Amino acid sequence: MIELRYFARFREELGAEAEQIEIEGEHRVGDLLADLRARGGAWSRLFAEDQRVMTAVNHEVADLSTPLKDGDEVALFPPVTGG
Repeated sequence: MIELRYFARFREELGAEAEQIEIEGEHRVGDLLADLRARGGAWSRLFAEDQRVMTAVNHEVADLSTPLKDGDEVALFPPVTGG
């Protein structure tokens, strides 16, 4: 089981702050995003391959190849812009 945490626009559009999901076998951040896209609707739009998604695993910046294991916390948030 991994803990997903949604931030900023993701939290607002999905109507969820967090959820727990079961992962099986070898799983990487990229696989997780593909699983979320497969849910359809807002999920497929927010986590589309052409959308930039910032990720952190256990409070450390991660990329698509970062491996996941049972008990991990994965934070998902849109890129931050400033000015």
